[in-house]
Amino acid sequence: MTRVAVIADTHLPRGARRLPEACLRELRAADAILHAGDIASVGAYDELCALGPAVYAVWGNVDEPALRELLPEERVVELDGVRIGMRHIAGREEALLARFAGCAAVVVGHSHLPVVERRGETWLLNPGSPTERRRAPFHSMLRLELEGGEVRPELLRLSPFDT
Repeated sequence: MTRVAVIADTHLPRGARRLPEACLRELRAADAILHAGDIASVGAYDELCALGPAVYAVWGNVDEPALRELLPEERVVELDGVRIGMRHIAGREEALLARFAGCAAVVVGHSHLPVVERRGETWLLNPGSPTERRRAPFHSMLRLELEGGEVRPELLRLSPFDT
């Protein structure tokens, strides 16, 4: 089994904001990390990469130009035989799913609203944000378990103040 931690919209650094400890524990324990954009800075990306697991990320609409040069706008990652499409802004759902045809899951960000929904054979996933809730009911991220070509997503509720 492969364990994947999924985050988006971290918007770091910004003031005293930081990733919640529960989020950091999930990231460090994962076999891979997916970040669906709006990391914000190369420094924050480097800190994410320093946690240990392989990081696969796409750029978001608020990411600095230097980060946009490092990261693709969209990508397909294959982990444990499972193809996962990634893009920051979803756009029209039909077009998004067509763009990533053949993927078992599509991960997006931007809205800060968590989504864990099945669309035919494809999981449509948005981890929400671990740092900036906006209209979402809570801070969040996703854990994916990949095994035998299957995706088992779990939405994790986070508190920005947990330790």
